[in-house]
Amino acid sequence: MSVSTMFNGLSNNLMLSRELKDSISVRVGRMIRCLNEDFRTTSSDSANSFYVGSYGRNTAIPSVSDIDVVFILPVSIYLQYDRHLSNGQSALLQAIRNSVRRTYPTTQIAADGQVISVDFTDGVKVEILGAVLNVNGCYNFPDSNGGGSWRTCKPKHEINEFSTRNALCNSNLVQLGRMARAWKDNNNVPISGMLIDTLAYQFIGSWEYKDKSYYYYDWMTRDFFAYLAGLDITKTYWLAPGSNSYVYRTGVFQHKAKTAYDYALSAIHHLKRNELWAAHYDFRRIYGNAFPAHATT
Repeated sequence: MSVSTMFNGLSNNLMLSRELKDSISVRVGRMIRCLNEDFRTTSSDSANSFYVGSYGRNTAIPSVSDIDVVFILPVSIYLQYDRHLSNGQSALLQAIRNSVRRTYPTTQIAADGQVISVDFTDGVKVEILGAVLNVNGCYNFPDSNGGGSWRTCKPKHEINEFSTRNALCNSNLVQLGRMARAWKDNNNVPISGMLIDTLAYQFIGSWEYKDKSYYYYDWMTRDFFAYLAGLDITKTYWLAPGSNSYVYRTGVFQHKAKTAYDYALSAIHHLKRNELWAAHYDFRRIYGNAFPAHATT
């Protein structure tokens, strides 16, 4: 089995199934329809909304549990709740929550500071951010903490910047984001999905083989984990691509990255010696069962 075949198999195993995508689309569509009916003048199940987070960046893998969605509120709603004497932001979040509850009356739905969190019994959580389009593609969204305020985000900037670099890298940025998530899941690494994508974006921009094929993915594995392992262990945040918003670390991940780097070195050594079983074993220690097992026949 060649390197290309190995990593093509990994890529296929990390793709979301059509069944999962359809399930997410139906659930989110029902919520967006209610929000459009209550805050807009349409019953569309997709208008005035877009996915963000790993699902929006296309780096989600089958273990994905959090689906992040932005619903674009009209300016009139912003003005209405901004006039409240006390924490209009909290009142707006409750209005969004009540709208979503029309579709899922028995599901646990919480207004959690900035988002509406809908927790399904199968472990999937949909988080809806109600936001108003501001100038230059920025969005204002309500934050009910500390008495209430309006905050700003640039989700389209992030998605567009990530997508642009991915196109310049032969789609290897998206693939790397998925692979790093498999590493995270398999090794219980304390790193968020947003930080994974931020660091993958920074790494691949200057990687020598960024526009190559699966044939170079053993080297991409080696070089990416060397990059992660070499990052300053005292650094607490990085800047998200496109928005320059702070992406904080949730723990020290460099030690486990160094271990993955060592496994990658070992796997490459075994590949050179045509010891395919041993190479598969090392890569599976990084990526878990998503990495294809070595065929014995």
